[in-house]
Amino acid sequence: MTRILYSLCGADAHRPFSPHAWKVVMALKHKGLEYTEQPTPFTQIPNLENGFSKTVPILRDGNELIRDSFDIAVYLDERYTDRPTLFGGEGGKALSRFVEGFSQTVVHGAIARIAIKSVHDTLGPADQAYFRSSREAIFGRSLEEVAADRQREIDTFAEKLKPVTHTLKFQPFLGGEAPLFADYILFGALQWLRVTDGADVLGKDGLLASWFERLLDLHDSAGRVVTAA
Repeated sequence: MTRILYSLCGADAHRPFSPHAWKVVMALKHKGLEYTEQPTPFTQIPNLENGFSKTVPILRDGNELIRDSFDIAVYLDERYTDRPTLFGGEGGKALSRFVEGFSQTVVHGAIARIAIKSVHDTLGPADQAYFRSSREAIFGRSLEEVAADRQREIDTFAEKLKPVTHTLKFQPFLGGEAPLFADYILFGALQWLRVTDGADVLGKDGLLASWFERLLDLHDSAGRVVTAA
């Protein structure tokens, strides 16, 4: 069976950085499924699989094509029931939806403001033009003006993750005693920052830093295959 994960890269195809694709990398590793990753620049994504999706990740699993990281995780859990579960039941799926909402509405915005210039600078010329145009439209400011808030965002980042720190006082993972897709959602966001910018927002010690290090070590250190920026 042909299994391909289409992810996102800049000028260096060996440094995929999409937070959503990293969720799927960890989900596939969790399930013990073999796959080939095909990192793709922003401007080439519309050419993938006959224009199947405007964004990545996209997973081809034999004749099946699935877009969206959450939908891919649900597909994997329902298709490969003999492999370790990503949700641990409907409660875990509901938890993952909450973590997804928290990550995308709170964490992603802060990371974007920290790493926006770093991401831009990793891209090829065509992607740089696309990224500047699209992100400046989103933020209503130039990339340089957004990046001016970088240090403030770094200094206040841990405060945004206090609900996660609180949870980790009681259990080693958001999923409980073992990681679930909920963990991979937040991991994907922090891996995006690690790969593109490398800003230290968690510190070297503490519950959050230890949790992230444990996730980097999971699945034969799959998260460490790409070094920090």
